[in-house]
Amino acid sequence: MKSFVIRWLCTTIAVAIAAQLTGVTYSGFGALLVMALLLGLVNAFIRPLLLLLSLPFIVVTLGFFILIVNTLLFWFVSGLVPGFAVSGFWQAFFAALIVSFVNWVLSSIFQNEEGHYRIITAQQRPGLKQANARVIDEGPRS
Repeated sequence: MKSFVIRWLCTTIAVAIAAQLTGVTYSGFGALLVMALLLGLVNAFIRPLLLLLSLPFIVVTLGFFILIVNTLLFWFVSGLVPGFAVSGFWQAFFAALIVSFVNWVLSSIFQNEEGHYRIITAQQRPGLKQANARVIDEGPRS
C-alpha cells in the first residue's frame, strides 16, 4: 500500500508540474489527485492493451507512436476529471511528455535496486554501524 501511495504522489507531482509548464487548467489539488489516480489506473490496465493493438504502428514509426498513445490517454483521462481541462492535442502531447519524464525521474529517486519503492530519509538505523573510509589516489592508470 505504501508503494502505491508513493507512486500516486509521484504522478500527482508530475501532473502538477506538467500543468504549470503547459498551461493546463485545474480547479485545485483535488483535481490533480483524481487526474493522477485515473491516469495511473488507465496506464496500468488500458495502455498495455492499446500498445499491443498498435504494435504495427509503433514498429513502423520506430516507437514514436507510443507518444501518440500517451497523448491520447492523457487527453481522454483529462476529459473524465471535473475541474481539469486540456485545450487541445498539442497541449496534451507536451503535458504527457512532461508527466512521463518527471514521473521517470521521481520513480528513479524512490525505487531501490529490486524495484520496490521506499521513502528516503537521512536517519541512522539501530544496529547498523557507520562505515568510515577514505579514498587513496593511486595515480593515473596505464
